[in-house]
Amino acid sequence: MVTATVPGQQVKIGPTRLLINNEWVNSISDRRFETINPATGEVICEVAEADAADVDQAVQAARVAFNGEWSKISATRRGELLYKLADLIKQNIDELAHLETLDNGKPLQDSLGDLELVIACYRYYAGWADKVQGKTIPINGPYFCYTRHEPVGVVGQIIPWNFPLLMQAWKLAPALATGNTVVLKTAEQTPLSALRVGELIIEAGFPPGVVNILSGYGPTAGAAIARHKDIDKVAFTGSTEVGHLIMEAAAKSNLKRVTLELGGKSPNIVFADADMDAAIAGSHDAIFFNQGQCCCAGSRLFVEEKCYDEFVAKTVEKAQNRIVGNPFDAKTEQGPQVDKDQFDKVMSYIESGMREGAQMLCGGNQVGEQGFFIAPTVFADVRDDMKIAQEEIFGPVMSIIKFKDLDEVIQRANATMYGLAAAVWTKDITKAHAIANNLRAGTVWVNCYDVFDAAAPFGGFKQSGIGRELGEYGLQQYTEIKTVTIKL
Repeated sequence: MVTATVPGQQVKIGPTRLLINNEWVNSISDRRFETINPATGEVICEVAEADAADVDQAVQAARVAFNGEWSKISATRRGELLYKLADLIKQNIDELAHLETLDNGKPLQDSLGDLELVIACYRYYAGWADKVQGKTIPINGPYFCYTRHEPVGVVGQIIPWNFPLLMQAWKLAPALATGNTVVLKTAEQTPLSALRVGELIIEAGFPPGVVNILSGYGPTAGAAIARHKDIDKVAFTGSTEVGHLIMEAAAKSNLKRVTLELGGKSPNIVFADADMDAAIAGSHDAIFFNQGQCCCAGSRLFVEEKCYDEFVAKTVEKAQNRIVGNPFDAKTEQGPQVDKDQFDKVMSYIESGMREGAQMLCGGNQVGEQGFFIAPTVFADVRDDMKIAQEEIFGPVMSIIKFKDLDEVIQRANATMYGLAAAVWTKDITKAHAIANNLRAGTVWVNCYDVFDAAAPFGGFKQSGIGRELGEYGLQQYTEIKTVTIKL
């Protein structure tokens, strides 16, 4: 057994090879790549590097499973397998949380919180497995007409590095509940926890070929999934830039179905009549949670001018008191960025904010001498045309923007290519509904932020994505609707 040393204990490292047809195999090329502990910059281990040839093997296994044993398993049995997987994750929750924190850098308490949502997601879709049903339709004439919801087929899924276990659950659970087979590619930065879940998938009793898990890079393994002609659908969570490439590859190959959960630059709007303490705390968490590495982060913070000075002063004080450090320490609130590339990207945005004239009130610096830690950073006097107000930073950088009234802030909040999420803080129900009704965003939170539940759909407007994940709506992305008409 391979282990890694963290303060106070050893963390078990699970499989480092590829999962294809319920077997752990080396890549065909025999290449491997390093995965790094972002808290120290040290190598954790090496994992097998999949490329197009390995994707081919995984797709073949998934196709055989889809046409064979998996197609004969009842919907009730699919649900039982998902329940079993959820139970196994629950039994191994501490191990999985430590592995997630080691590979991703998020505080251990956050990893444990993610895992509670992971378990809930698998259980939610386990309950749906035998409840996906069509309709009878009264058409004209002596005919009996009904619809069937059938699985799409072999699904390619590409998950990101910011929530590895949670995004794996969001992808696998609805796909398996509806009877599809899967080829899933992990993010190259964080392959370890998803591979460990692969062991649990086998232990739960899923037949060979139903779930295949590949570690590899986007331009090779990810691109091979997007263009593969025997994959019927691709689901991707990641950047808008890569989303464009996946849609193009899907169109040029076999016109496979596509769902995309992409970037965001979400407006978080605070009115002067809000519960100010709640708005400050909620806005703090909206941007700094998960080291700012969250697609729906409240990264454009609009604050009404009547309360702007008070809000900024208290927000800066809260940011300065945020505890950044060892992610295995129970007191830590913020860990490192996921890798050196992300660290450098965030630092370049901080430099851009200062260069363009925003007022940096705290942060802006590296924390510690090793790892990829960045101090919580707050900019005030941010203009809409600044780079830090326009582009997705994906780091612990708060941009506070002043506004005057309701109509103005709605117009400015919508002035972006993104439309993933938004929030409003106010005690005025009329304002709350006006914001919720008029913002072009897939999710709008009122007097709260980052509230997620497996039953509530999530996805974006505009260039923040296509389709929805979670909830009953998430099932629709993994089925084809067949109409059957019988003459009576």
